[in-house]
Amino acid sequence: MNEHILKPFGKHIKSLRLERNLSQEELAARCGLDRTYVSGIERGLRNVSIVNIFRISEALNTPPSNLLDFKVGVEHE
Repeated sequence: MNEHILKPFGKHIKSLRLERNLSQEELAARCGLDRTYVSGIERGLRNVSIVNIFRISEALNTPPSNLLDFKVGVEHE
């Protein structure tokens, strides 16, 4: 599976959300997504579409490229 990409991506999204003091519910509302979908992203269970990457970046007030600026293969959980 693509867990080696999805988990670090989700961790990165969560850190960006927390930097902005947003709950999953607040981020989901800003994106027009369900909270359980956001939770799935953060846990590395969802493969996010390009459309949703743009929605999330807009909700986090950051460029879409910032969402993809994370390290792959360094997960040690």
